[in-house]
Amino acid sequence: MADLKFYDVILKPVVTEKSMNDMAEKKYTFLVHPTATKSQVKDAVEKMFDGVKVDKVNTMNYDGKTKRRGRSVGKTNKYKKAIVKLTEASKDIDFFQGM
Repeated sequence: MADLKFYDVILKPVVTEKSMNDMAEKKYTFLVHPTATKSQVKDAVEKMFDGVKVDKVNTMNYDGKTKRRGRSVGKTNKYKKAIVKLTEASKDIDFFQGM
């Protein structure tokens, strides 16, 4: 298991139409470090945002897509995505309020 600090676990939020609609149900989507576990993601969210309690974390691993440019073939980077569901009594994450 990787020795990750909480500020290394969450890379950036995912801002898509589906993730914005899920915010009404207190679900927030983040790109996370590929070796981060669910418990590390939970701890990182609770430490980074004040007054937030995490109920559940779902993670998904994505492989890189194959891309071509002429005859040369390569792959994009693989990544890991986490959907974090907050408890009902929890505060909302203020980072997303203006979007």
